[in-house]
Amino acid sequence: MNITLVKKIFVGIAIMYMPVQTMAWGTNGHRISGQIADSYLTPKARAAIKAILGNESIAMASNWADFIKSDPQYKYLSSWHYVDFDKEYNYPEMQAFLKQDTATDAYTKLNFLISELKRKNITKSNKVLALRMLIHIVEDIHQPMHTAHTADKGGNDIKVTWFNNPTNLHSIWDSQLIDFQQLSYTEYVSWINHTTTAQRLQWQKAPISQWLFESSQIAGKIYAGTKDGDKINVYKYNFDYIDTLNNQLLKGGVRLAGLLNQLFGA
Repeated sequence: MNITLVKKIFVGIAIMYMPVQTMAWGTNGHRISGQIADSYLTPKARAAIKAILGNESIAMASNWADFIKSDPQYKYLSSWHYVDFDKEYNYPEMQAFLKQDTATDAYTKLNFLISELKRKNITKSNKVLALRMLIHIVEDIHQPMHTAHTADKGGNDIKVTWFNNPTNLHSIWDSQLIDFQQLSYTEYVSWINHTTTAQRLQWQKAPISQWLFESSQIAGKIYAGTKDGDKINVYKYNFDYIDTLNNQLLKGGVRLAGLLNQLFGA
């Protein structure tokens, strides 16, 4: 076989499997939260975002940070997608940890991106990158396994079986549980995007430390219900966790809208 053809086949296979191994929320999950965020933008924020992204919707921009992972020039962004913890913290402990956090992770870089987007002299290209990454990271940290344990790489090292196929705990929460619903991202949004004004205000007023704490608490419950080597009963797992999953997708979108409105809609 032609060596060039073999290389192309290998690269194609690698790309096909890459989302299972590395993407947060998966393509559909990010688009769901992005579309939800779009529905709660103020007119001023919507216009400002369009001036930056052009015809790229928030739903589409949500996945940019995953799509460019194979590009060496963006390798430095790889640790921006998660915050792993060495132990389960109560909220005061979480706040103390984050105050001292100097690592390159989702928390420190999200704060950095907020500051960048407030700068008056930021270049257009840097503004586009900052906005795409901010959108993605806000969504990422609502995926519980992106605020999970350092020791098992956020559940990537917990190997389980899903419909008799080998996978890992992180991947189930990235995409497989969402994909099990067999809905397009727009259908999914129509299903779950039902909130009250009071609910949105409550979610949006919470600080980022609270977002991370909530996700890490959910991660703790997920760990408690699954161990390495488990053969997942998919239908029971869906019954047990679908409300949690949908709530996190919804919260991520609502909070993203709140942050974008603060940055661009005032």
